[in-house]
Amino acid sequence: MAAGLATRIYPFMPGGAADGTKLISGAIVLSDLTDRPRFGLKGGGSAAWLAAQGGTVPAVNRIGDHRGMRVLRLGNEDILLLAESAAETLAQVKTAWQAAAAPKGYSSWREEGWAWIRLSGPCLAEAMSALCALDLRPQKFGADDIAQTRVGHIEAVTFRSPAGFDILFDITASAYFARAVAAIAGHTDQHRGHS
Repeated sequence: MAAGLATRIYPFMPGGAADGTKLISGAIVLSDLTDRPRFGLKGGGSAAWLAAQGGTVPAVNRIGDHRGMRVLRLGNEDILLLAESAAETLAQVKTAWQAAAAPKGYSSWREEGWAWIRLSGPCLAEAMSALCALDLRPQKFGADDIAQTRVGHIEAVTFRSPAGFDILFDITASAYFARAVAAIAGHTDQHRGHS
C-alpha cells in the first residue's frame, strides 16, 4: 500500500480512542467531521501567503470563504481552512504552500490535533446555552463570527454552520465532549417532558 493511501484512524472510528462512545441523535444530533479535510497555518507570513493565493483573509475571529473552503482567522497569523466538501481544492492549496518559499508560516497540525464536531437538531439552542456561557443567539452571534471559548467544559472554537454549530477542540477530549453533550441532551429531554 502506498504511503499516501494510508487512512488515519480518528477517535470515534473503530479502533479509535473514543470507539464505543455514542454519538447522540434526536432532539440534539452530534456528528463527527474529524475525518474531513482541513489545514491550519500559523506564524509570520501565514495571512500574507493566503492573501497572495487570492484568498480573502477575514478579520480575527471572523470567517471568510476561499474557493469553496471556510477560512477561519483565529489570530493575526493563525488561520484554519475547512474543506468539508472541497478536498481537492484544499489539496491544491497545501501543495502550493509546501512548494512556496518563506515567509509562509508553518503547519499548525489542526487536521491531526483537533476534533471537528457538529451539533444540530431541534433542541440545539437549549443545548448550546447549557454547554456554553456565551450568548450565541443569532442576533448576538452571526454566521461569520467565531467564538474561542469553553464549550462543554473544554477550550474550543465554535461557529455557526448551515445545520447548527461546528465545534473544534483538542482531539484527546472527544469522548469526554460526546458524553457532556449526551448528558445535556438527557437533561433537555427530561425538562421538555415535564413542561
